[in-house]
Amino acid sequence: MTDSQLRDDVDAISRLKYAYLRCLDTKQWDGFQDCFVPEATGDYNGLEFADRETLVGYMRENLGEGMLTLHQVHHPEIDVDGDTATGRWYLVDRVIVDAVNFMLEGAAFYEDRYVRTADGWKVSHTGYRRTWEMHYDLTDMKVKVTGGVSSDRVRNERGHVANED
Repeated sequence: MTDSQLRDDVDAISRLKYAYLRCLDTKQWDGFQDCFVPEATGDYNGLEFADRETLVGYMRENLGEGMLTLHQVHHPEIDVDGDTATGRWYLVDRVIVDAVNFMLEGAAFYEDRYVRTADGWKVSHTGYRRTWEMHYDLTDMKVKVTGGVSSDRVRNERGHVANED
């Protein structure tokens, strides 16, 4: 494998991970599902999934409307070996459930496996191990939660999200 091929593969895997996070946080479940091969597995700190359908279904049901999420990864360590690859990513995340005045903040390390398919790189396994997690009761905090994917936001002609005022 040439250096150029390696850079292209690492870039494609990085873009795949970013699409995974964007689709998760914006509740674009079809796009989220497209990040995985059908037989993909997951293990999120002991919460295990045996296939893509179960994993995506769980996320759709448990992180749907009413849940504001932020998932950011950085410091990728990606190793490519032919048509397979592994990736380690440092995750910082936040989950807000306004209906019950709850917020979670945390960090973890993702451990992913990827496979090259006819449609490009796909996730064959994903999951993380928490390094720390904090829970907040928002009833005692002077915090106002705004935003999210909801009817009070619109897309302008260029595709940017803008508040209606």
